[in-house]
Amino acid sequence: MSILKPISFFVLVSILFSCTGKKNNKQATSPVQLNKTELTKSQKIINKTINAHGGDLYDSAYYSFVFREKTYQFKNDGNSYIYTKTSTIGSDTIIDSLVNNHFKRTVNGKKISLSKKEIASGTGAVNSVVYFATLPYKLKDQAVNSKYIESSMILDKNYDVIEVTFSKDGGGEDYDDAYYYWINKKTKKIDYLAYNYTVNKGGVRFRSAFNRRVVAGITFQDYINYKAPVGTALKDLATLYEAGKLKELSKIKTEAVKKIGI
Repeated sequence: MSILKPISFFVLVSILFSCTGKKNNKQATSPVQLNKTELTKSQKIINKTINAHGGDLYDSAYYSFVFREKTYQFKNDGNSYIYTKTSTIGSDTIIDSLVNNHFKRTVNGKKISLSKKEIASGTGAVNSVVYFATLPYKLKDQAVNSKYIESSMILDKNYDVIEVTFSKDGGGEDYDDAYYYWINKKTKKIDYLAYNYTVNKGGVRFRSAFNRRVVAGITFQDYINYKAPVGTALKDLATLYEAGKLKELSKIKTEAVKKIGI
């Protein structure tokens, strides 16, 4: 996500799925660090990872999926996007829409007036779910700063480890969060990721991908979400994971994925 990191996402996601997440912003999306004449090693790896997960198909992707009994849709058109979340409470149908970073809510087709706080929460709730469902697509945004950390092994597989941080300009409210991605050297896909955050007394999370499948050319995968003590270094999480020392918090499942229009 130009990245709107999921707005106060870490407060919000404890409600959504006991973890944290990210972003989108109405700034234009562009190839990784377009303002630089030469790509760094990390940027080259990220580009290969985006290609492995779906590549240019993301730019015109139109999909729906179910997450925690709510239906989400995302429709990309170059630098424009429409994200929606549809939920039912009793006899009411609630639709939250995020159109190029402009949020609105309707209940049974009627637009509802919302406070700034409600708009911020609603934006984060929709954006963060779509962000994780479409990783690594938004890692090419201009607010992303990437760094190659090391080559490592997890469970006898070889990985390139990439650190991602965010610029204050375009990086959202939680721009100072840090992420690690373990990218499989053979498949070029993300098998593991980790992040830390400082709001709400802080936290550290590690995710392991499972149930990987390709739907109309784009890879979708679910995650097991683990917790580590606050202050744990992100680069140490893989070792703790292999040793069985991380506590499982939840499973992040993107279900009933389908491409709209086919």
